[in-house]
Amino acid sequence: MKSLYQFIITPTIDRYDNIKKIKDKEFIINTGIENHVFVSKFATVLSTPSAFNTPIKKGDKVIVHHNIFRRWYDQKGRERNSSSFFKDDMFFCGIDQIYLYKNNNEWVTNLDYCLVKPLVSNENLSTEKEIPLMGLIKYNNKHLNSIGIKKEMLVTFRPNSEFEFIIDDERLYCMKSNNIAIKHERKGNEKEYNPSWANSG
Repeated sequence: MKSLYQFIITPTIDRYDNIKKIKDKEFIINTGIENHVFVSKFATVLSTPSAFNTPIKKGDKVIVHHNIFRRWYDQKGRERNSSSFFKDDMFFCGIDQIYLYKNNNEWVTNLDYCLVKPLVSNENLSTEKEIPLMGLIKYNNKHLNSIGIKKEMLVTFRPNSEFEFIIDDERLYCMKSNNIAIKHERKGNEKEYNPSWANSG
């Protein structure tokens, strides 16, 4: 079973990621379906498009757009699946809705996406815990490599370009290559900002 232009995927665990485990106890942190923050972004590829070749293969783990698995209520209060729903626990997914895929047990960016690690703010007079619009490249891509932006490089990114993800207990921002605005020389005292709740699950 193959789609012409789309992947067919299934949630790796569940459609919603709303349970956090702290020590030996599990806590339900959200019971609604509206908030996209709690929609799972982790999926497994069931089939790849037949119209083109891709490095993403059947069985690969992928990180996808939250709207694929998201449920919603219509005007009559009836619960609906997203337009990506196919049948059972299977969903269609466009190539541009996949941000990362796992290859040889390593996460690899798809297309022109990249992910950035936020940094701890050193400003004593600010209540902000992280430096706004700055971070270290965690996962880059071929285009960034070609223009000299490498992994662990310090960069500034454009406002409202980032999407938050928790990947391997690490809080990261996902964006496109053209949202990386400036690269900087590192001072050596940069510290990653990873809140405690990010690795509590």
